[in-house]
Amino acid sequence: MASSLTVAVASGKGGTGKTTVSANLARAAAEAGHDVFYLDCDVEEPNGHLFLKPYLGRRYPVHIPVPFIDMEKCISCGACGEICQYSAIVCINKHVLTFEKMCHGCGGCALVCPTGAISEKGREIGVVEEGRAGRIAFLHGKLNVGEAMSPPLIKEVRSAGRHGTLNIIDAPPGTSCPVIAAVKGAGFVLLVTEPTPFGLNDLGLAVEMVRTLGIPHGVVVNRHDSENSLARDFCRAKGLKILAEIPDDRRVAEAYSRGDLAFSSVPGYRERFFALLDAVEKEA
Repeated sequence: MASSLTVAVASGKGGTGKTTVSANLARAAAEAGHDVFYLDCDVEEPNGHLFLKPYLGRRYPVHIPVPFIDMEKCISCGACGEICQYSAIVCINKHVLTFEKMCHGCGGCALVCPTGAISEKGREIGVVEEGRAGRIAFLHGKLNVGEAMSPPLIKEVRSAGRHGTLNIIDAPPGTSCPVIAAVKGAGFVLLVTEPTPFGLNDLGLAVEMVRTLGIPHGVVVNRHDSENSLARDFCRAKGLKILAEIPDDRRVAEAYSRGDLAFSSVPGYRERFFALLDAVEKEA
């Protein structure tokens, strides 16, 4: 494995098995002797900790800057509202109103204010928790309930990645802004899918995303059925390489329900995830 590599595990939809793949891959890499940093960027519902069971020794809040108005300096010119593309600040009848949860923290309003009436204050959007699970360094973000924007928190989690380490990112589902914030700049993306028409449709969307970003990628087929060739046919038609096929195995589902890793608790899966690790190394 390269001395420094970031592998993002993503999918076009939720429930395909991203955390199953990322957590088991992290454990396999650690047992193979790599320094591993697991970054759970699925900040709306992180669950990697349920399987890796880290000791979390550090916790800190994450803030985004939002405008604070000094009305004694404000001349109600409306420049702040004109520049804001999200209507997070508006001037109505010479009164400036702010809507903090709509603010993207760009700072444009403060830059255009002619009298310096706008400064910035921090608004907490979530927390980051950091710890270890044996050889695996662990970090995840938790978005506050009701928050609409997760990318700032995802970027905070991503910024913790370390040089000289195998960074494994558990990305959010889908193909929207949160996923792009999680996978952008990764050295390789594992796209997890399931052999169903719905799963493959969303895999196609995810493939378009990573190809637009120019990131090398491969596919893991979860819940594989030897009699179902949908995923193989789809990947062949799209020019995608399948790096691993995880069988539709009741034992894996039972281990998952207990919060156990298939790598450690189901016979034969150590070899499967060591093989996936080797395949990622060759592709990346």
